Amino acid sequence: MKKLSINFKSLKKINGLGVPGVIAAVVLIFFLFIVVIYNTGVGLANEGIQEPSFEGVDISLAPADVIADAEQMAADVVGTGAADYQKIVDELVGSYLLAKESDIVIFFNSGGMGWNYVYQTPGWESIINGMIEELNDMGYRPLLLNYSRTNRDFWSNIKEVVEAATRYTQKVIAMEKHVEFLNDHVPGLQLIIAGESTGSVMTEEVMKYFRDHANVYSIQTGCPFWYKTTDQPRTLRITNNGYGIDAFSYGNLPAMVWCTAKGWFGLESAEENAGNVLKSFRAPGHDYTWEYDAIKNVITGFFTENFPRKN
Repeated sequence: MKKLSINFKSLKKINGLGVPGVIAAVVLIFFLFIVVIYNTGVGLANEGIQEPSFEGVDISLAPADVIADAEQMAADVVGTGAADYQKIVDELVGSYLLAKESDIVIFFNSGGMGWNYVYQTPGWESIINGMIEELNDMGYRPLLLNYSRTNRDFWSNIKEVVEAATRYTQKVIAMEKHVEFLNDHVPGLQLIIAGESTGSVMTEEVMKYFRDHANVYSIQTGCPFWYKTTDQPRTLRITNNGYGIDAFSYGNLPAMVWCTAKGWFGLESAEENAGNVLKSFRAPGHDYTWEYDAIKNVITGFFTENFPRKN
């Protein structure tokens, strides 16, 4: 059996760095590790439309030029040899087949880590249902596409944190491609990019790309306080649910800490209208639902201002 040998001279060199040196080395290694993660495809495997599912869609139902453009866009995003290349092609063509039978498409970005289904986001589930009902009443045929930006694993979470801190410089590209694809191939289509909490950062960044497209709109709630918004046309930002301002949007950290602590002991007051932030924290006012008159009224007012009634 081979004996385990320890190079004590190397250990002495490390020890010679002292505590500050060791900490600096660990920080440097961690930073290099994050750079590697950031510049790879890690955490992008589940990026795209998760609702409805386009698995097994018959892309032959679409015109040849639409299929060719979908293949080119998928190649631009992940490359032709990537495992999820065909998945993106199916999503693009499948969403086209549904969108051409609609006149308004709503892209939804959930909060948190960005992987929630609509039913897992009760407040925004009610908002989406209310929006669809209102648009139907106005004579439109809306289509909902729930956009996922993160897979449910450790490395994807790391990627999401890094992306959120850098304004989604990589992830936003894929979503821009999805919106651009429908905008290019469905004449007269109106597009609403909706975002909740951390998902509103993606919404803001995509809107920067489409700011000169008069048919692209944005509706968002509870944008994080660390993201500095800029003037955007055709954009509705909501940071007050009618019962109080959103502590998460205004950076009221003491209120968030106190509300979270009270929640641990079951002392949270219903009047705070608190909502979850990354599931672990609570923020007063960070609760949005169609049941709140202030939310319903401001969104229906936005629709009336931008979408002429058809009936």
